[in-house]
Amino acid sequence: MNQIVFPNTRAGRTPGQRLAFLVFLLTIGAGAVYCVMHLLEDLAPVRESSAFPYILLGVALLIALGFEFVNGFHDTANAVATVIYTHSLTPNLAVVWSGAWNFIGVLVSSGAVAFGILQLLPVELIIGVGSSQGFAMVFALLIAAIIWNLGTWALGLPSSSSHTLIGSVIGVGLMNQMLHGTNGTSGVDWSQAVSVGKSLLFSPIIGFVLAGFLLYVLKLVVRVPALYKEPKPNTPPPFWIRCLLILTCTGVSFAHGSNDGQKGMGLIMLILIGTVPTAYALNKAVTSGETQTFLAVSHSASEALQRYAGDASPGADARARVERYVQTKTLAPDSVASLKALIDSIDSQIRPSETIAAVPQGNVRNVRNEMYIASEALRLMGKQNAPAFAPNDRAVLDNYRHQLDHATKFIPTWVKVAVAVALGLGTMVGWKRIVVTVGERIGRTHLTYGQGASAELVAMVTIGAADAYGLPVSTTHVLSSGVAGTMAANGSGLQWRTVRSLALAWVLTLPVSIALAGLLFWIFRGIF
Repeated sequence: MNQIVFPNTRAGRTPGQRLAFLVFLLTIGAGAVYCVMHLLEDLAPVRESSAFPYILLGVALLIALGFEFVNGFHDTANAVATVIYTHSLTPNLAVVWSGAWNFIGVLVSSGAVAFGILQLLPVELIIGVGSSQGFAMVFALLIAAIIWNLGTWALGLPSSSSHTLIGSVIGVGLMNQMLHGTNGTSGVDWSQAVSVGKSLLFSPIIGFVLAGFLLYVLKLVVRVPALYKEPKPNTPPPFWIRCLLILTCTGVSFAHGSNDGQKGMGLIMLILIGTVPTAYALNKAVTSGETQTFLAVSHSASEALQRYAGDASPGADARARVERYVQTKTLAPDSVASLKALIDSIDSQIRPSETIAAVPQGNVRNVRNEMYIASEALRLMGKQNAPAFAPNDRAVLDNYRHQLDHATKFIPTWVKVAVAVALGLGTMVGWKRIVVTVGERIGRTHLTYGQGASAELVAMVTIGAADAYGLPVSTTHVLSSGVAGTMAANGSGLQWRTVRSLALAWVLTLPVSIALAGLLFWIFRGIF
């Protein structure tokens, strides 16, 4: 098998490659400046009595962006492996190209994946993110994920950053439950965990089967022998094949940015809400017109719930009763009445202001937490179909929940840019180890043009579909299993030592990250 010789010096780049590299670096630099300027602009109205929140914010943001940096060279390297090993692009140009499309993918992402993962966490940790437990949670999640990602990268194993982060989330939830016993915590949302787990479990299987099948079909339909032979050393493929391979690399890079990039965004939002809630707890982009719509829908939602509350009284602390329902997932006789009272409380705090952004700073954190709890209660009632709302009432409540999420589950543009910068830089720095594993150590023969195109096309479609449904999937697992599937379909044979190592990393990622995050959460609770 021909091996790729990676250029290590600037002298190894052509003038065109150096120009592309320079343009990308300038884009990254401009993005970093944009992030700093907008962060300072958002913090300008905030008045803190000490510098500690700002120091904590800076440290936490650096760690969160460090996770995305590691994600860049750990996961994104998979996207460039096929174009490098088929000589479609030189290594330097491939990395810059992939980094640029990761950048774009992050910027256009919806945020659904980010908040889907955060729903795995116990509700009391989410609403108490500004407390010592909240900071312990965020630091434990990020540091556990970084440690495991760096360890597998050092061994050249394409382990999954998504898998690692989700394991860390579960670890924090389990440790929180162990520390509190059966009372006072919702623990891990196992129904959400199962939903996320299915996407992580089935995506590599889909990658293996579909990539192998696609290569088989390609052989039947496109009878071009050069497509299925080992590329000639240092010789680009025919033009149309090269375009196809670059297109699929672009698609995988874009899909990776739009899906994987979101995971860090959700954690960064928790950091911002915890350290400077007056600036980030509520979406300041909500307009006056949207606020009036929210209040109108709030009134309709309150009336709808009243029809199902019966004679039950919400009690003295409606929020605590609704939070208890979310934690236990058991509908009590007063749950609906308490939720109605909570919605009325939110309405009464927002109505005096022209916009949600104008809510007094002293009320911002409380309003945000009440909105989050109300949204989670409505989501749970919808899943349980209890109470059995009439279709019209269900539509009103779904609309209200959408309004709540618009006000609380948002991602500022500068956060997207910051994640994109970290991913782009990471892609350029440490990609070689993973690329060598994907390109040389999965199959016994050199990657062919047809195999590279099949594996990347399946990865691009699978990740894009998961992003549309708000599901996290692993770029690493989908693409590496796709390469393995094409090797099996081609009769090329697999290097079982590497396959066993990949499988072992896949099996160990969850338990190790669960244990590591749980231990760190316990340690950080004492520190904070």
